[in-house]
Amino acid sequence: MPLTENILKKVAEDTGVSLDELTASSLLALLREKKRKIMIERLDVLSRYGVSSADELEKKIKEGTVAEHPAWEDLTLVENLEAAIAIIDRDTESIQESS
Repeated sequence: MPLTENILKKVAEDTGVSLDELTASSLLALLREKKRKIMIERLDVLSRYGVSSADELEKKIKEGTVAEHPAWEDLTLVENLEAAIAIIDRDTESIQESS
């Protein structure tokens, strides 16, 4: 069943919040959960190398402390995950400012 405006209005009414508040709260919850999952993945990758940041991982690769493969690929993954977190943070801020 597609999510319609009528269903959203009913849920808002049932929970005692405005449609705008329901929408904002729902989006924020979705973004927080997505960010949490991304942060777990990021920490998982970094912990494999005993580092706490992409910069530390890059330094270990350049020093030869860790093998280049798959460390370079993991570094790229961490940088992409950090970029995704930044996008989520911007979206979260936009929602909070507008509500």
